[in-house]
Amino acid sequence: MTLNSEHLLDSILQSLDRIKYLSPENIPDIDLYMDQVTTYMDEELRQTTRHPGQDKILTKTMINNYAKDKLLPPPVKKKYSKEHMLMLIFIYYFKNVLSIGDIQSLLNPITEKYFGNGGKEGKDGLEYVYREVFSLEPLEIDRIKQDVKEQYRISHETFKDADDKDSEFLKTFSFICMLSFDVYVKKLLIEKLIDGLNENIR
Repeated sequence: MTLNSEHLLDSILQSLDRIKYLSPENIPDIDLYMDQVTTYMDEELRQTTRHPGQDKILTKTMINNYAKDKLLPPPVKKKYSKEHMLMLIFIYYFKNVLSIGDIQSLLNPITEKYFGNGGKEGKDGLEYVYREVFSLEPLEIDRIKQDVKEQYRISHETFKDADDKDSEFLKTFSFICMLSFDVYVKKLLIEKLIDGLNENIR
């Protein structure tokens, strides 16, 4: 079994470029009904999914469950504000890594302090938190690209004595293991940090 590993690496790096920061200026300032929210999020974030033509970013059921689980403040007269959209973006990224309980631990203090401050852009508003956090994204993407290239290089030094017909697959397997271990360790660190936050709240 062979894989075009050079093409695989290029594809991975290109997928990182598709991770898109949604600028607050591009998020509607008017309140939206649920159908408008799901349509907007799907259009803006579709390219970040594994299968852009098939995967759903948000569904009505997801949004209702987020509200039920206290991750998202309820809509006002069935309409969602710009702040709701910002919260949904945070949830979208967190849900792929963290449990609902951990997301609650992270977002509930943010919601209590910053949500519903009249859409202020100063240090009292949710937009302030969003801008600060996502301003780090371009630098982080560049750093991750360098890490991925290095992990690729190291993994392709393995299995030098394997049969030619298996070598490429085994090197790619090694690469996946390195990436997976990286995710595993970072997830453990995030969970430790959240546990620390919870202890400070008690």
